[in-house]
Amino acid sequence: MELQLKKTALSRSWILLDKDGTGTILDVDKYAIMRMVEIHARDLRILDPLLSYPSAILGREKVIVLNLEHIKAIITAQEVLLRDPMDDDILPIVEEFRRRLPKSTGDEEPSAQDREGGGEGQDNEFPFEFRALEVALEAICSFLDARTIELETAAYPALDELTSQISSRNLDRVRKLKSAMTRLTNRVQKIRDELENLLDDDDDMADLYLSKKLANLSSPASSFGAPNWLLSSPNPDSKIHRSSKASTATSVQVENDVEDLEMLLEAYFTQIDGTLNKLNTLREYIDDTEDYINIQLDSHRNQLIQLELFLSSGTVCLSIYSLVGAIFGMNIPYTWKDGHGYMFKWVVMLGGMVSASLFLSIVTYARRKGLVGS
Repeated sequence: MELQLKKTALSRSWILLDKDGTGTILDVDKYAIMRMVEIHARDLRILDPLLSYPSAILGREKVIVLNLEHIKAIITAQEVLLRDPMDDDILPIVEEFRRRLPKSTGDEEPSAQDREGGGEGQDNEFPFEFRALEVALEAICSFLDARTIELETAAYPALDELTSQISSRNLDRVRKLKSAMTRLTNRVQKIRDELENLLDDDDDMADLYLSKKLANLSSPASSFGAPNWLLSSPNPDSKIHRSSKASTATSVQVENDVEDLEMLLEAYFTQIDGTLNKLNTLREYIDDTEDYINIQLDSHRNQLIQLELFLSSGTVCLSIYSLVGAIFGMNIPYTWKDGHGYMFKWVVMLGGMVSASLFLSIVTYARRKGLVGS
């Protein structure tokens, strides 16, 4: 039983897409994938959906390891391995791969001069791995942007409703939306940071140029940066001169190799950065709404304090009035009570006037000191 569970965990469904867009479903374990594309286990572990690894675009000797949210793929110079092709979120991406991977201009690779010159078919002039990477980046950027739009559509009306009516239902609704926004912001931020780190390092971008590395491996002479006559130069300074020229040539070559990829990554970096700006704007709107609600609650709290002050003042004044009534209501025989029954109404009137005057004095003092509103 344990062996069967282990085999199920190792076995995952993949789809193999070649340059013609033809797809083949593969139900193999990770060891078969490692032998097929010559990849290390630590790189394949990044693509395990059961493990929580951050988004990454890694360039290896013969493959590109792509882990972008639900898009987990291995890109070579001639084919793409995409994980879990039957997933609802992956099916549209598979169709997009089939539509855009085949080259509409033929099977011939474009020359470097054609790529530098540009033209109407610039998208098809990219190497295969760049086209595959473009499809994956466009898919993840569109996916996150769609999730952001859905969140905005639900959040703004909920926040407006909360400002008009503060209730437990509206507060719980906004709390859930804020949690969803925080999670989505972290996901978008990880994609943006990965693209930014990739753009800041030319060597990492050069590692993604699989076609160029494959061409260099097939032609050994191209791996030497200097001609043969430089290698046999008798001048002792020629080694330093050769090293300087080789370093300069390598730097120029790397810049030329990554120029197209840099433009591609820059475009999607701008798109994902725009999505992040939308989320930041939504966060600011939520913060403003929270500040407004806190101001409203403070205002209500102040009104309750004022009401408490009025009630306390009235209680004190009525206590004094009750004290007068209690004194005259005692059943103690006094000689001065005989024949003075007409004084009852004057005591009642005078006690009421004193209590009312004391209450008005307290309220006036509170208003003058700014303790209550005018």
